[in-house]
Amino acid sequence: MTNIDKEKKNRFDAVLLWREKHISEKYFILILSFIIGICTALSAVLLKEAIRLIQHFLTGNADATRANYFYLVYPVIGILLSGLFVKYIVGDDISHGVTKILYAISQRKSRIKKHNMWSSLVASSITIGFGGSVGAEAPIVLTGSAIGSNLGRMFKMEQRTLMLLVGCGAAGAIAGIFKAPIAGLLFTIEVLMLDFTTASVLPLLTTSVTAATVSYIFTGTDAMFKFNQTEIFAIHRIPYVFLLGVLCGLIALYFTRITIRIEKIFRKIQSFWKKFLLGAAILSILIFLLPPLYGEGYDTIGSLIGRQYDSLMDGSLFYPMQGYDWGLPMFLAFIVFAKVFAAIATNGGGGCGGIFAPSLYLGAIAGFVFSRSVGQLFPAVHLSCENFALMGMAGVMSAVMHSPLTAVFLIAELTGGFDLFLPLMIVSLAAYITILCFERYSLYSIRLAQKGELLTHHKDKAVLTLLTLDAVIEKDFMAVHPKMTLGDVVKVIAKSGRNVFPVTDDNNVLRGIVLLDNIRNIMFRPELYDRFKVKKFMVSPPAKITPSMPMDKIMRIFDDAKAWNLPVVDEAGKYLGFISKSKIFNAYRDVLVENFPGDD
Repeated sequence: MTNIDKEKKNRFDAVLLWREKHISEKYFILILSFIIGICTALSAVLLKEAIRLIQHFLTGNADATRANYFYLVYPVIGILLSGLFVKYIVGDDISHGVTKILYAISQRKSRIKKHNMWSSLVASSITIGFGGSVGAEAPIVLTGSAIGSNLGRMFKMEQRTLMLLVGCGAAGAIAGIFKAPIAGLLFTIEVLMLDFTTASVLPLLTTSVTAATVSYIFTGTDAMFKFNQTEIFAIHRIPYVFLLGVLCGLIALYFTRITIRIEKIFRKIQSFWKKFLLGAAILSILIFLLPPLYGEGYDTIGSLIGRQYDSLMDGSLFYPMQGYDWGLPMFLAFIVFAKVFAAIATNGGGGCGGIFAPSLYLGAIAGFVFSRSVGQLFPAVHLSCENFALMGMAGVMSAVMHSPLTAVFLIAELTGGFDLFLPLMIVSLAAYITILCFERYSLYSIRLAQKGELLTHHKDKAVLTLLTLDAVIEKDFMAVHPKMTLGDVVKVIAKSGRNVFPVTDDNNVLRGIVLLDNIRNIMFRPELYDRFKVKKFMVSPPAKITPSMPMDKIMRIFDDAKAWNLPVVDEAGKYLGFISKSKIFNAYRDVLVENFPGDD
């Protein structure tokens, strides 16, 4: 450290001391949440503007009456540039933004790397600007959470406060990019699954309102999508609203299942260039055939709720079908089927983006196709395509993200469609219940849930998730060898304060255990010391623990085995240590006190 660095550090330490003396923790957290709100909103505005400028530069002169072959090239260039940027400049995986936040909260003590404050902005603006079929929301949420995490770490905030600031960053990002403060608050509670006290909600509100206000200053106070309700919702249409909700739930299920399967295929490919070629081929072909897949798709949503349907098929090979009654619904149905492949090909090929925008996009199309199809099949039934497009947005988003409240308020704030509150709630609830019948976790959390690394609203499970094996494993158990005699074991017992002894071979592989209670009747008979060897009186442990097991599964194993101590072995069976119930209970209480004050 140079003298200049030391001087800066000393000055900052002086600032920290002054803050501790003059500003209480409660008010300082509010100050930090206000700063986070400003920073996240500016980041959101910067990202949206960068995407708009790149798209305008590349596609501003496109001919709407014929196929544009640059759609085959631009997305490929975008994911290539983004992939090279991540591979050679960032040097870290920045995909699955919201999943990374959930992992940081549950496994990294809410610590998010510094580069996440800017790397996702650069990569996602390139990816989406060049036509990547993903959304900018997950990258900006990761950016906002990284801002909150690193700002809190800079001011030496404790882990519980750091978790709150990460939530503030996420709330500010959603509020800033959508100009939707209520949705930002609900997103943090529903999607990030953080339990906050009443006092904790105030910083979240501060960040959300601040971020939305800053966005208003830079982008105006108009809703993101202009929507004028031309037809009042009628109660007798509720059955159709419910059916749309079920359809949205099934579409979300399709989107979730296909996403997980295609991601596995891309993960199996080790070569960066093979991933790029596969992703580029899928993405460019799909966008060439279905131009509305280009970019985030918000132009398509605007067309659907703004009654500008005639432009949706422009530039595609399906343009001649435009005059047929079923031409547009069939075209949009193909898009619903293909969107998931385009989105995963974008990320799998090297791009950076999220599923937030794709879920809104699919929902708008689903609602429009549903209402238009019902109207054509049953001419006596009239459903407003615009209203149902909005409802579909809420339905698919609710099901994909498992966030019905966020979906309702976000769509209402995005469009100003507060008069549709009742049908929005019905669709969101129906879609949510539908997908719960098949998938317990959202697309964001399913990857962590499978590994037992997901923090949830369930207090006991949340505490167990925050526990790590390193915090509870004990390595002071003295091992014995199968060929050792009873006399040798007695000498080991004399030096140990334990009543369980692992039996390991020359390769440190666990062969069994020796229980003090099992040899108590012979250990005080010297005449037997040379007659009995360990391999004769050792027993198998009732169960074994491996480092990959989640803590809630470990607790179930303890209950099933009715044991108090269990050995830990690696995948090759080599002995690592022991876990005891008492150690877990003590660690459980420490984590509970540290992260959930008032619950102990």
